[in-house]
Amino acid sequence: MNDTSSIVHVDASRLSSLLDVLSMIAVGELEMDAIDDKLARHDDAFGEVETMLRTLAADLGEVLRANEQYTEQIEQTARELQAKLDTIERQQIAIADLSTPVLEVWTDILALPIVGIVDTQRSVEMTERLLQSIVERQARCAIIDITGVDVVDTATADHFVKMVRAAAMLGAHCVVCGISPDVAQTLARIDVELTGVTTMRSLKDALHHCLAHIHALDHAPGSRPARGPEKTPT
Repeated sequence: MNDTSSIVHVDASRLSSLLDVLSMIAVGELEMDAIDDKLARHDDAFGEVETMLRTLAADLGEVLRANEQYTEQIEQTARELQAKLDTIERQQIAIADLSTPVLEVWTDILALPIVGIVDTQRSVEMTERLLQSIVERQARCAIIDITGVDVVDTATADHFVKMVRAAAMLGAHCVVCGISPDVAQTLARIDVELTGVTTMRSLKDALHHCLAHIHALDHAPGSRPARGPEKTPT
């Protein structure tokens, strides 16, 4: 004897609506008004299936909306972080420019005032900036002023020597000035080789020396004319 008490007869339209809702869920179309239009409320056993499907769609919609909000928050945080990184990068560039300024103190003469500790990374940056300025401004002399450098070791002195030699390769006469008595004693004690490096006591002395050097070049046979009138600093 067949048990037919659990059999529910369902109209084809209800099955079609159920399949439509499943399709909408599959593609993420979880607008509850549209789903409610598809799922009519019935009190039979199949109506329970329809109710469960509606509940599933509502729960999935909440999850998707929560994910969208979370994703938006992550993207906003990423944009803010990128903006901060861009600001830090600009600040680092500005700090580098301030910490390693190359000044044109006279026609054809550049000055690089150095303050603080000179490590390998900073020496590379200073050398690159100085050499680039020599090329761009067609400078014939460069003054490295180390008045603001309190501590000089073998590595620091080697950086300055290499900087002078690199400038010379570009045709610029390079002078180091501002060596303090303590630094001079240190250089003498560690026996740093400064052969070929012109040193002056002060920036004023270095500037006079460079003007004399340029004057000699301008009056040498076959020399190129100076870029502007010569003046003597006071």
